Amino acid sequence: MKLICVTNRKLCAADFLQRIEAIAAAGVDAILLREKDLPVASYRSLALRCQSICQKYRTPLILNTFATVAAELHLPVQLSMTLQCQLPDDLRSNLPAVGASMHSLEEAVSASQRGADWLIAGHIFPTACKADLPPRGVQFLQEICENVSIPVYAIGGITAEQQQIVQCAGAVGCCVMSELMQCHDPKETIYKWKC
Repeated sequence: MKLICVTNRKLCAADFLQRIEAIAAAGVDAILLREKDLPVASYRSLALRCQSICQKYRTPLILNTFATVAAELHLPVQLSMTLQCQLPDDLRSNLPAVGASMHSLEEAVSASQRGADWLIAGHIFPTACKADLPPRGVQFLQEICENVSIPVYAIGGITAEQQQIVQCAGAVGCCVMSELMQCHDPKETIYKWKC
């Protein structure tokens, strides 16, 4: 199972870039720089700094929402369904890969047909990030995995102990935010996921 760290600098008690470096050094499979609340210029500046860290450890960096920044830096990007649908062809041609976030089977099939390279489906289990919304569950994840031919990653409240359940549903990996942003030791935490 692949493990993608989804960032949230607001959850990070320590220095954010030091946390990114610790996660990259610990062998995570990819880092998704979520920070979508930032203005474009601030996001671009942060992306450049994270790109430098990730290159040092050969850790793939995926940008989020800011497709123009991703195209400029020649990095893959994760988009909402709305943004994926609005992505101009000329911009898409300058992106190495595009992922889409979805919350229904219809969205998953549509994103796949529109050329998404992977999907992130959620939220699967209860999570503090979406405390007011009920989880969609493992059956939802399995339904998506059975109806698309591109890789599907699960997100939302997943623990290391639950990753086998997610894998059995057809997902190729898990996206984790809170645990990796807040844990005492990223190396120990990632080791737990990788064992």
